[in-house]
Amino acid sequence: MFMGLDSCTLCPRACGADRTKVVGFCGATDPLEVSSVCVHRGEEPPLNPIVNIFFTHCNLQCIYCQNWQISKAENGKWKTESVDTLADKVADIIKQSNTTLVGFVTAAHYAHHIPAIISAIRARGVSPAFVYNSSGYESVETLRTLEGLIDIYLPDYKYADPALADAYSHAPDYPDVADAAIGEMIRQVGAGLKVDDTGTAYRGLIIRHLVLPGHVDNSIKVLDNIASLSPFHLPALSLMAQYYPPRPDLPSPLDRAITAEEYDAVVDHAVDLGLTDGWIQELKANDNYRPDFNNADNPFK
Repeated sequence: MFMGLDSCTLCPRACGADRTKVVGFCGATDPLEVSSVCVHRGEEPPLNPIVNIFFTHCNLQCIYCQNWQISKAENGKWKTESVDTLADKVADIIKQSNTTLVGFVTAAHYAHHIPAIISAIRARGVSPAFVYNSSGYESVETLRTLEGLIDIYLPDYKYADPALADAYSHAPDYPDVADAAIGEMIRQVGAGLKVDDTGTAYRGLIIRHLVLPGHVDNSIKVLDNIASLSPFHLPALSLMAQYYPPRPDLPSPLDRAITAEEYDAVVDHAVDLGLTDGWIQELKANDNYRPDFNNADNPFK
């Protein structure tokens, strides 16, 4: 049993579910469920290519989730993996593709398995850098159990507005939680990003922010918060324009893409704050990022 999994406190919700028997708020029980293990080339340039492990379920449950097929998955729809089987898959792909990065995608609810997964992958004769790709809604206590294991943190910073976080992700405490969680990530790996001679990242942090339609004010506040997280070194920022309505029943303004005017206002503010170490997606990115996780071998094909 890990961190009281019979009364789960892995994530900030601390829902108290006995995940040895029932699902938590995230929708997961204890055994690992994985929707896809594949080489992904759609991350930020220093993280390409990467072997991504896409876990099912999510502790945030955003109503507009771009990966809704797996974040809202019904228990049992996706394959349960043992640590050894998962490590075999990852190691085989690394050896075949010559990649040096492995990503855990939205893994907060399975964080108790990560030390064993990393140990098993290394036991198979490969030594990648490990990337923790996160919603930003993380428990500091859980993150501390990953210290020394995770080389690169890749958190979202979704909301600075508690009311918006409540309406869209059922998490009014998101801004405070994200501040604390990303602060812990910075303590572990620093605010900067280190890359090797090939331009591939091997240690550090990138903060992502997805600009939502109709909510420029939230994005402006998020950028202000990011700029204040590390007074000595501004974090690398990945500003994202790829939002598109993943389902037809979303309320306004989530039923449309962002406009050029909205995006330009956010980009201009990032520049004004000096958040220029990083990447700015092109506005047309929302035409490119439309994964289909029913294609488990390559959801991005």
